[in-house]
Amino acid sequence: MKSIAVYCGLSEKIPGKYLETANKMGHVLAQRGIRVVYGAGNTGMMGAVAKGALEAGGEVIGVVPEIFNSPEMILSTISRLEVLPDIHARIARMMDLSEGFIALPGGFGTMDEFFQTVTWAQIGLHKKPIGLLNHAGYYDHLASFMRHMQAEGFVYSESKSLYLVEDTPEAMLDAIIAYSTSQES
Repeated sequence: MKSIAVYCGLSEKIPGKYLETANKMGHVLAQRGIRVVYGAGNTGMMGAVAKGALEAGGEVIGVVPEIFNSPEMILSTISRLEVLPDIHARIARMMDLSEGFIALPGGFGTMDEFFQTVTWAQIGLHKKPIGLLNHAGYYDHLASFMRHMQAEGFVYSESKSLYLVEDTPEAMLDAIIAYSTSQES
């Protein structure tokens, strides 16, 4: 596995434990030689994951829609920046550049990216691994709700295999790599 898209937000109004985990995720990816593809942001979880990867000697590609391409929002030290016309082109490009996806704790934008990626897998547009990093139980309620959707018949039982849920950056990356390897067999 050479590249993973990391979905996360820009907000700085979050507890430090999440920023530490994002930084660690960046470190873990870089230490294993995996390129980070992310939204190019300088602050919040985005900034933390990118800075963590760069601190560990990794490569970081930022993909940003034109509307958010401003010097105060973009991390200037990333390896490469790609500016696209809109948010839809951005997520498609992130999917093209990545062999897997990890959603860190986040808000609406993170959830939009996660669910679009899962939906594309569900309809067969890709077979790449998708993970939710459930740090400090952040995604417990979402995981429960997704089980509820399945129990009520809105989501097929096979869809559970479309995403992975792990609690630590190391376990998440191990699961993503194991999934990817199983798909190659």
